[in-house]
Amino acid sequence: MALKVKRVYEPPSPEDGVRVLVDRLWPRGLREEKARVDWWAKELAPSHALRHFFGHDPQRYKEFLQRYREELKGNPALKRLKALSREKTVTLLFGAKEERYNNARALLEILSQEP
Repeated sequence: MALKVKRVYEPPSPEDGVRVLVDRLWPRGLREEKARVDWWAKELAPSHALRHFFGHDPQRYKEFLQRYREELKGNPALKRLKALSREKTVTLLFGAKEERYNNARALLEILSQEP
């Protein structure tokens, strides 16, 4: 799988391939033209409750990762993302200021552990 993670506020580049925003909310102050998002995959974002539980707290990351994995089970959008990443480079975009502990990195981790 060819997957990368990038903050949506960073300038797009040709190396990004297919740009997939994996946040439930559109990033504040960012216009669609500037973001150049190919697929806004809200259905891959953590639920509202899980997002609030986590709050980008590094101490809750492990528990967040487990709960997020459970939420994603059987998600058809996840299958679509996997198929897409087998064909092309896919960059998972996120809006959070926290660059290490966020749902895009968690999604990348989950996907890298699956067969």
